[in-house]
Amino acid sequence: MVRKLKHHEHKLLKKVNFLEWKDDKGHREADVMRRYHIQNREDYNKYNKICGQIRQLAHKLSQLPADDVVRTKHESLLLDKLFNMGILASRLKISELENKVTVSAMCRRRLPVIMTRLKMSETISGAVKLIEQGHVRIGPEVITDPAYLVTRNMEDYLTWVDSSKIKKSILKYRNELDDFDLL
Repeated sequence: MVRKLKHHEHKLLKKVNFLEWKDDKGHREADVMRRYHIQNREDYNKYNKICGQIRQLAHKLSQLPADDVVRTKHESLLLDKLFNMGILASRLKISELENKVTVSAMCRRRLPVIMTRLKMSETISGAVKLIEQGHVRIGPEVITDPAYLVTRNMEDYLTWVDSSKIKKSILKYRNELDDFDLL
């Protein structure tokens, strides 16, 4: 049982919001880390720093004259790079980068999120476990880091490792298991 607050204690507590602190930034960081199953806070901070640098670059490019050749060249290079990485859904104007380049957009390109979207795993946390156990490869390279960022081109080469029991069970389910693969 909690004692009744005194008058001055009650007045002080009216001014303090215990649910949202200024330092928490509205719990945005914790929400993103939980939604995309980011295990290291440093990864979130790196993504945040990269997004800030991209916005800063876009702002500096927008300060150049509109008919400048260097501005148009670098704007198109930046937009193409962000589109090819998968951070942008379409090639936009440089002025729209302020709202589109976010930490969530970078997190959507992480390997576990891509695996979940491609129906290779039901949940992001399950995909993280599969990646850490070494069941996933991109091209010939086995990936064991869940923070691996997958570009649009690399999505096509995302598959199971040949020696993975998951791949064997999928092939067995589809009746595509070859006896030669068992050797």
